[in-house]
Amino acid sequence: MRKDIMKSLKKSDWESEAPASPVNAIKHKEQRVLVLFDVQNLYHSAKNLYGARVNFSGILKTAGAQRRLIRAFGYVVRTKTGEEKPFFEALTKVGIETRVRDLQEFYGGLKKADWDVGIVIDAIRSAPHYDVICLCSGDGDFIPLMEYLENQGKRTEVFAFGRSASAKLKEVVDEFVDLGASPEIYLLKK
Repeated sequence: MRKDIMKSLKKSDWESEAPASPVNAIKHKEQRVLVLFDVQNLYHSAKNLYGARVNFSGILKTAGAQRRLIRAFGYVVRTKTGEEKPFFEALTKVGIETRVRDLQEFYGGLKKADWDVGIVIDAIRSAPHYDVICLCSGDGDFIPLMEYLENQGKRTEVFAFGRSASAKLKEVVDEFVDLGASPEIYLLKK
């Protein structure tokens, strides 16, 4: 992370209203924020680590706090039964636009619904319109994406559960928010 940059600045420097430095180490109220939720990654991490559900609203509030939250996408998977429809509606109600992909079922019972490429495409296409990209996933497959976005002058932030997030992903971004460190904000008990 870039904590060394923050240490070298005086408090008055990082509280400034001026645009962020080229490395985007500074947060300010005029930053335009995009939030990308890898819903499956967060859901399974919360369920397996804590026996709980994710408070998507809490994450959204933190990601947009003191800045201009412009848009949030939640990448979700639809099954044949449609039982997840109320969940999709709940995401929409808190301000998360859902991107829906059908669950693919293959011969032999294998099921697949991978959104990684879709998330990457949306992030790259959208990046010119935002100052900050918040990725809500601990998946190490996103390391090249976050490095690319930083090279484009974007501030990068990851929101994920520290116990299951990629160590390298945590290192390459400007800020890592460990959702497990504040379960009262980011988790809902079943």
